[in-house]
Amino acid sequence: MDELPAMDDDGLLDAYSRTVMAVAARVLPSVASVTVRSIRGSGAGSASVITPDGFLLTSAHVVAGANSAEAAFADGTTTTADVVGRDTLSDLAVLHARGPVPHPVEFGDASQLHVGQVVVALGNPLGLAGSVTAGIVSALGRSLPTPSGRVIDEVIQTDAALNPGNSGGVLSDSSGRMIGVNTAVAGIGVGLAVPINATTREIISALMTTGRVRRAWLGIAGAQVPLSPELAARIGSPTGLQVAGVSAGSPAAEAGLRRGDIVVELAGKQVVTATAVQQLMVEDAIDKPIEITVWRNGALVDAITVPRELDES
Repeated sequence: MDELPAMDDDGLLDAYSRTVMAVAARVLPSVASVTVRSIRGSGAGSASVITPDGFLLTSAHVVAGANSAEAAFADGTTTTADVVGRDTLSDLAVLHARGPVPHPVEFGDASQLHVGQVVVALGNPLGLAGSVTAGIVSALGRSLPTPSGRVIDEVIQTDAALNPGNSGGVLSDSSGRMIGVNTAVAGIGVGLAVPINATTREIISALMTTGRVRRAWLGIAGAQVPLSPELAARIGSPTGLQVAGVSAGSPAAEAGLRRGDIVVELAGKQVVTATAVQQLMVEDAIDKPIEITVWRNGALVDAITVPRELDES
C-alpha cells in the first residue's frame, strides 16, 4: 500500500482552515437568524433555507408557541416566515418565508458519518450573526431529552461549541452538506445535533406537506438486556428489550404484555432496543394488527397488538 505523503503541522492547519472557510462561504448565506415573539415571550435561534421556494428548517423548541418568526440573512434580506409544522418528538420545525430567500443548503446523510470526522456548526448564538465553530464528531447514536419529556435518538455529538441561539442552525460536513440541525438545549458548549437522515427527511417532508407527523404507539418502556446463551442462539441476537413498564389502557396492555417480558420480535423484525421499536411505529402501523414475540417464564410467547396513533398533546 502506498504511503500518504507527510504533511507538517502548518500544512495541516492550512488545509483545515481552508476547509472551514469554504464551508462557511457556501453555507452561511443560507442560514438565518430567527426572532420569535409569542405569548411565552420573545426568543431567538437559527434556521436554514432548504428549498428554493422558501421553506426553512429549524428546531421545534425555537418556535414553540409561535405562529410566525422574523428571519434575517447575512446579505441583509429579512422576511416573515410562517410556522407550517413542528414535531416535538424530533425537535424539528418547518417555516415558510413570505418573501424571497437565499439559495438552499444541500442535504447530506448523517448515517454515513464517522467518529473523528470534521464538522462545522453555523448559526447565530447569543445574537452574534454568522457564527462558525468547527470540530469533529465526538460520538454517534446519543439520546437527547426534549422539552416534551421524550427522547430523540441517534443524535450527533461534536466538540464544535454551541450556545443559545445556535439551535436550529446547520451542522455541516466538510463538503458543505447539512448533516444535522444544531441544538443547544443540552447546555452551553455542548455540541449536539439532530441528524439529517432517511427518517428525519421523511419527517421534514411530512411537516412541509401536512404540517404534522403521524406516529403509531404501543405504550411500553424498556431497556436493552443481555440474553442467556441458549435464548440468544435461538433468536439470533445476544440482547432483547426488557419491558420496564406498560401504560394502562395502551395497545401493549391490551395485548397482555407485562413488566419483565423481553421483547425479541415485532412485526416480523428483530427488536432489541427502544429505538428499534420507535422505528417501526410509523404512520402505516396505525390501527393495523401486528405480531409481537416476547420471552416470558422460559418460553417464547406470541401476541397480537394493534398500535394506535400517538397523541403528542
